[in-house]
Amino acid sequence: MSTPSKTLAAVMVDVRKTELREIAIPDIPSDAGLLRMAVNGICSSDWNMYQDMRRGTRILGHEMVGTIEKIGDAAKYRWGVKEGDLVALEEYLPCGHCEYCRSGEIRSCLQTDQTLPGSIRFGSTSVDVAPGLWGGYSQFAYMHPRTIVHKVPEGVEPRIAAMCLPIGNGFQWMYYDGGAGPGKVVVIQGPGQQGLGGVIAAKTAGAEMIIVTGLSRDEKRFELAKALGADHTIAVDQEDLGVAVARLTGGHMADIVLDTSGLGPKNLNPSLYLLRKRGTLLFVSRAGFAEQFDAERMIVYQLTLKGLRGHSYNAVETALRLMASKRLPLHLMSTHLLGLKDVNEALFMVGGQTDERPIHISIDPWK
Repeated sequence: MSTPSKTLAAVMVDVRKTELREIAIPDIPSDAGLLRMAVNGICSSDWNMYQDMRRGTRILGHEMVGTIEKIGDAAKYRWGVKEGDLVALEEYLPCGHCEYCRSGEIRSCLQTDQTLPGSIRFGSTSVDVAPGLWGGYSQFAYMHPRTIVHKVPEGVEPRIAAMCLPIGNGFQWMYYDGGAGPGKVVVIQGPGQQGLGGVIAAKTAGAEMIIVTGLSRDEKRFELAKALGADHTIAVDQEDLGVAVARLTGGHMADIVLDTSGLGPKNLNPSLYLLRKRGTLLFVSRAGFAEQFDAERMIVYQLTLKGLRGHSYNAVETALRLMASKRLPLHLMSTHLLGLKDVNEALFMVGGQTDERPIHISIDPWK
């Protein structure tokens, strides 16, 4: 199959507006590659970016899985892959030489922060930055020399591999950052793809009890949470959360609370009261700031508050190995498969603007 001269892409041209465009496929130098997209998963952060044009016209999407269409000799040597290999990409394009990159913490490299001038990153870089193919809602994507590449294990379907970043986040936050393991009681707030990634990680790590919270409308998500390893679910619009956690834990409360609810800082103080002494609160919401912070509770209970962002290379590899093991019904998380023409609809679904309750949506650009 010959490579075309242009690729079809769903381009964000304004707030909450996408149009299909043809974009030229560039020549591939020795240190870069070209990815033929199989599927691209939709992250909740894509919906947030869909409200903001400050980064210009761009192709959203960073949960990218596909086969290598073209690759230069230098890139082939550096990444350890070849044409035809099925790979998953991370959103980060780290510098590779700062102290964070050298220590393996690529997510902390300043080049991965898309809010800083001059930084580039998959899913949030303008099409005006050559060669323009920086997002996953496209038939082809440019593999920059600084691309982080993961070879997808044999037997893992692209639609499953497309969840390696949200599930990788779960392993990063719950296990690598949070220390979940045997004997630990875990509360996960929010049964979306990030929260379910936390369930998977906590279960794999051997947590003693996993409690997932949400709303009464999350009944199907609660069922999936239990299929993936949760022990209990709590609908917070039907039951007082603190009372319920105390009842389930015999008054001991949680060792670890992971907040993926999307409620932002207003959920910060209530989360502190779910923890036992010396517990850890893992916080990922960045929407605004808490007007007041209960420092007294944090000091008296000797609590740890960790702000979380992204994933490490190891966390994504852990997710891919879990997928290869086929121990869990991960296919139940992948609820929708749509085409490029449906990107706008898919983003509205992820943003809670429709009656649909998706968990993980993938875009097949050839559909």
